[in-house]
Amino acid sequence: MQMRIVRWTFRVAPALALAMAAVCAAAVGAQAQEPVQVASPDGRNVLTVDTLRRVVEEGEVKWQSGLFYSVERDGQKVVLPSRLGFEFRNAAPLRDGLTITGTARNSVDETWEQPWGEVARVRDHHNELRVSVVERAESGRRFEVVFRVFDDGLGFRYEFPEQPGLASFAIVDELTDFYMADNARAWWIPADGDNRYEYLYSSSRISVLPLVHTPLTMETNDGLHVVIHEANLVDYAAMNLVGSYDRRLKVSLAAWADGVKVRGQTPFVTPWRTIQMADRASDLHPAVLALNLNPPSVLDDTSWIEPMKYVGIWWGMHIGKYTWGSGPKHGATTANTRRYIDFAAENGFGGVLVEGWNVGWDGDWIANAERFSFTEPYPDYDLEGVAAYAKERGVELIGHNETSMGVENYERQLEDAFALYERLGIRAVKTGYVGDLTAEGHAHHGQYMVRHWRKVIETAARHRIMLNVHEPIKDTGERRTYPNMMTREGARGQEYNAWGGEGDGGNPPEHEVILFFTRMISGPMDFTPGVFDILIASSDGGPRPPESQRVRTTLAKQLALYVVLYSPLQMAADLPENYEGQPAFQFILDVPVDWERTEVLDGRIGDYVVVARQERGGTDWYVGAITDEEARTLEISLSFLPEGESYVAEVYADGQGAHWLHNPFPVAISKQSVNAESTLTLELAPGGGQAIRIRPAR
Repeated sequence: MQMRIVRWTFRVAPALALAMAAVCAAAVGAQAQEPVQVASPDGRNVLTVDTLRRVVEEGEVKWQSGLFYSVERDGQKVVLPSRLGFEFRNAAPLRDGLTITGTARNSVDETWEQPWGEVARVRDHHNELRVSVVERAESGRRFEVVFRVFDDGLGFRYEFPEQPGLASFAIVDELTDFYMADNARAWWIPADGDNRYEYLYSSSRISVLPLVHTPLTMETNDGLHVVIHEANLVDYAAMNLVGSYDRRLKVSLAAWADGVKVRGQTPFVTPWRTIQMADRASDLHPAVLALNLNPPSVLDDTSWIEPMKYVGIWWGMHIGKYTWGSGPKHGATTANTRRYIDFAAENGFGGVLVEGWNVGWDGDWIANAERFSFTEPYPDYDLEGVAAYAKERGVELIGHNETSMGVENYERQLEDAFALYERLGIRAVKTGYVGDLTAEGHAHHGQYMVRHWRKVIETAARHRIMLNVHEPIKDTGERRTYPNMMTREGARGQEYNAWGGEGDGGNPPEHEVILFFTRMISGPMDFTPGVFDILIASSDGGPRPPESQRVRTTLAKQLALYVVLYSPLQMAADLPENYEGQPAFQFILDVPVDWERTEVLDGRIGDYVVVARQERGGTDWYVGAITDEEARTLEISLSFLPEGESYVAEVYADGQGAHWLHNPFPVAISKQSVNAESTLTLELAPGGGQAIRIRPAR
């Protein structure tokens, strides 16, 4: 009897709701239409599209017309009916009086291989719903919304065909919102400051969120983890979100200097808006939703793209040992660079980054963006000779282009600079964009800059150059289409640990644990781990820095970050002399930067995380575990190892009495036999970590 009641309710309720909607719609002059749905392949995620939604304003029930979507998981509401649409400059908004004129469906189940990444193979398994919409007004503007629903979430985007009523346009507001069913807890960084993405994370309920960046990670009261982000950002403004008391997360786009958000002409497609969902925080990784929503690689040959570990003339500037500008402490000299090249060659590092080599750093380099040359070295830096020496020693020279947001100056030199680097055998370049606005007043994350970054990526690809972008626009999966877009900063990195001063004295122990579940959802990060001189005692023999100017981790945690915070270009950030005589340095030498599989074994946002990764094309596994300011004891199963095989675990653990603040240096190195049936007990000190290499026992 109970089963019959359930089925009867399921069949009749939609018709009853539609009838009620039709009555109410008549009152507002709207036309009721049958809602359309699409579910994920496993059936757990269901997306519904409708042209009416029920709202309650001041205690009165009303019906709004337009185009709306909603999301359920396992029958529970996740996103309530949320609006789709746009407002334009000098044109009526595309919001009301919309009719669904047709739908089309498609299903995809295919697996594709990455040239590098957190996993070697990615499964793209989704069901697609394409909804055709027309405006009932005289203009009759047309568009489509494409929804793709995966087992781990969904994405949707707008597509505008070429049409007389919408030839060219200027978007002043995107009306997309995410009306969350739960006042979830969110981890966020502000999007209206002048420091781009480089902030410590805050946590609050979404009803009180200010303007924030994405990815925005949330945990509902029922424990569901939801991440809102975007994918395939090509010719559009970056998306931010702002909260409201009624749990509506509204899209806010970064602007051009004149206030317009997006300029375009039809045919035109927007980026995908993505909603990732997971039952546990540990299930958020590996995050491949954005990758599946980007086009396949356009590069016919990717053999020249090689992940690598590198060292560089970089950390010395931040701790005051060297300067970027010329003078007695200039870091980028020929002699110093050769010393770093020798260190890299002797220890198997793939590259050497050199910052401050080019003319333009003297004086206020942040304000004097037009002075940078990207081809002319300082007199004490023999660019041609250094490049030849690096090639002789089998090491890549990594170039550095800081623009200070002087974008036009950079674009004028871009082709000549990259042609020079290609001729010299420089196959990787780190770029920088310190500054909040361009000289013309365009936002750092707006359409103008999105176009610029895509131009740099495409130019680099033509010259077979890999990119490491600092002060970037967030990762939206473009590395699938252009695999030379290797890694980026886009968060508060290691350098903040080198700077003293009130309120800016480093990253707290919880920082990296939060990054893993927030920033790292979007893609690789050049966090620059591996600082062994944790108290920064080697800042050129001066007085000991204040306590705030130090790394707020244990030494073992610095090792674990190589596994936890993924990057295909991974730096050993410290000065070469600080690695001498350090047994723990062996882990940095061993750990790969390209992976076959990734398994997140356990974790809670802001508390701790344990990650296991298998070496690409190999048999070794690596485990990284990190914690916040709390000491933790964690039990992990090694069931990810092949059955019947014997392994040796080489363990780099926090030593006796280790503590991030009082005693950060002790590292206990040990070995033990393990197999797939083994369980390891990880003892993590406050602010500590553990790094493990698991290799076959032979």
